[in-house]
Amino acid sequence: MVQRINVKVNLMALKAVTQWQDGASGPVECIIIPIDNNFLYRGQNGLYLDLTAFQIRNPKDGQKDTHILKQSLPKEVYETLTDEEKKAMPIMGNAMVVEIATNEPAPPLDSKAKLPW
Repeated sequence: MVQRINVKVNLMALKAVTQWQDGASGPVECIIIPIDNNFLYRGQNGLYLDLTAFQIRNPKDGQKDTHILKQSLPKEVYETLTDEEKKAMPIMGNAMVVEIATNEPAPPLDSKAKLPW
């Protein structure tokens, strides 16, 4: 059995606007997301949105989602929020754990092979 996690993120839950820009083949709808106002993290290899997945404890009948996603704020920002502000943080999206049956056996480990790290 193999697990896969399907994730959907609502980028408009961030402070953002949509705007039309001229593209090579005509108008293109774009989303503009302020970096600092949304606490995006500048890493060495990219720009990141930190999210935390919370398991849905009592899913509704027929609900396929297994988790909700909320933004992880920097510690110094999160600690300044009241309990009410923390609870009011928007749900950024959802995730669903899917188990996929596979008939392929796992490849045997080569005990003499070097680890890749």
